[in-house]
Amino acid sequence: MRGTGSASAPPVAGVDGAAGRWVVAVLADGALRLHLADTPADVLRTTADCAVVGVDMPLVVPVDETRDSEVALRAFLGPARSSLFPTPVADAVRASSYEEACAASRARTGKAISKQAWFLCRHILDWSAALGKSPDRNRVIEVHPESSFRALAPEVAFGSKKRARGLAQRLTALDAVVDPAAVLEATAVLDDGPALDDVLDAVAAAWSARRWRDGEALTFGRSPADRIVV
Repeated sequence: MRGTGSASAPPVAGVDGAAGRWVVAVLADGALRLHLADTPADVLRTTADCAVVGVDMPLVVPVDETRDSEVALRAFLGPARSSLFPTPVADAVRASSYEEACAASRARTGKAISKQAWFLCRHILDWSAALGKSPDRNRVIEVHPESSFRALAPEVAFGSKKRARGLAQRLTALDAVVDPAAVLEATAVLDDGPALDDVLDAVAAAWSARRWRDGEALTFGRSPADRIVV
């Protein structure tokens, strides 16, 4: 049975990066809406009616060590732990080049950052600027869709989300959230650009946002200041 939360509950949203833009999946009374947004500020405007917005992006930046939440989430992920990139330290996030970011990271942690982590830095700064001291910060949570899928279907050994089998597994798992046909129909009319796995990740993120709204989510991290929700 597809859960919808309590009757007349406010909508929730999940957000995933997609080819320089953001896929926004809104779940409302069991129905799905998909949008594309250009910036985090656009995401916040698009989801103004949503009680919770789950974003697949680090919303907390460490100073000189690995985040507690990421350590705990990697343990939960087990063999899939490599799907969670370590969040770069603040000095690296603010760096103006990859080389400068690596030097800053080595000074703080003894290790350089990966290119994948470097590509996150601009988006981390964009989300930090969009949220700032805004009231929106209270309804935006950090999620990790790969972890969401594993909580949604713990018995499934998920394959790569870039291959047909892995995509089919994820779409099947989402049947507990929304009709897979509705996911494909909403994707078919979306502007071109996102990959299918971006859409599925956004829907999984919305599922975690709904669980947070309804008090059912798993949380990773020892403090509310550093928390990832699944």
